[in-house]
Amino acid sequence: MTPLADLLTRRIREAGPISVADFMAECLLHPVHGYYTTSPVFGQDGDFTTAPEISQMFGEVLGLAIAQSWLDQGRPSGAVLAELGPGRGTLMADALRATASVPGFTEAVRPHLVEASPRLRELQAQTLGDRGAAWHTRASELPEGPLFLLANEFLDALPIRQFLRTPDGWRERMVPIVEGNLSFSFADPLPPEALPHRRGDTRPGDIVEICPALPTIVSDVARRIAEHGGMAIFVDYGGWRSLGDTLQAVRDHAPVDPLATPGAADLTAHVDFEAVATAALAAGAAVTPMTPQGVMLERLGLTSRAQALAARITDAAQQQSHIAAHRRLTHPQEMGSLFKAIALYRPGTADPPGFVT
Repeated sequence: MTPLADLLTRRIREAGPISVADFMAECLLHPVHGYYTTSPVFGQDGDFTTAPEISQMFGEVLGLAIAQSWLDQGRPSGAVLAELGPGRGTLMADALRATASVPGFTEAVRPHLVEASPRLRELQAQTLGDRGAAWHTRASELPEGPLFLLANEFLDALPIRQFLRTPDGWRERMVPIVEGNLSFSFADPLPPEALPHRRGDTRPGDIVEICPALPTIVSDVARRIAEHGGMAIFVDYGGWRSLGDTLQAVRDHAPVDPLATPGAADLTAHVDFEAVATAALAAGAAVTPMTPQGVMLERLGLTSRAQALAARITDAAQQQSHIAAHRRLTHPQEMGSLFKAIALYRPGTADPPGFVT
């Protein structure tokens, strides 16, 4: 039993079952025993590898997309270049390096990173060095102004609630103690009016996931863009409209039982991009269609960049690794289709690079 499992067991015995959202929040962000507090997390020494860690090309083309949007919107000064959930800071570092050649961009923007984990902030500071970056605990703390934002595999780590549709109504999935162990069960049925927007497209036995924090975060980003200009790109795995149990845990690059080692495994869930679009539109931003990651990256010129880099590689093993990275990011059977992207932008401005509106 992990230290966090012991704490959760005592809490549940004293106060009763907790929601899946509460369980996820404790597992990921507990100040002493949370996953992002204690674990290596990223890369070969961690539990999973994100797109920026696979290849520098990912951050480079996204950074240049942001810079192109900045140019299209008249080169606004005092712009905020932000990233949500920056990991080790690799994506931001690659974006800043790629955009250094864009005249005026470096002088017009200041990097802002939204990160709750003190440990990851230290890693990000080491990666970025003397870039003048500022850190914030939540997106609402970002300064007002034109906002150009990236968020890669950020929304998937936000805690979710799960609801099972039954003939008697919706029942929320909870985490109780059963025979001394953390387990899953379903609470008593909710009133018939619960989740009315999902009664028409679900049937008994279906599970619907709701991310309570997502609308607030997306709405705040969208409002800033609608009022001040800018553009945001969200990249994550998921689809359009939540359906099914997508809660998963990963440890040592392999799936594990989400309840087995609280605080020692990564917990995520698929992102509902319909919820992202709905929140953004309600806050006044324009929204692109959801686009497969591979399609977006190809539109941004990833293959051309891959070819340019390949021409400089003389070592055969490095060449093969480079080819594999390109395939992993773009091929439909790898990250190309599983991961999706969506962009928010100010109505009336140019289409975000990489997207067709």
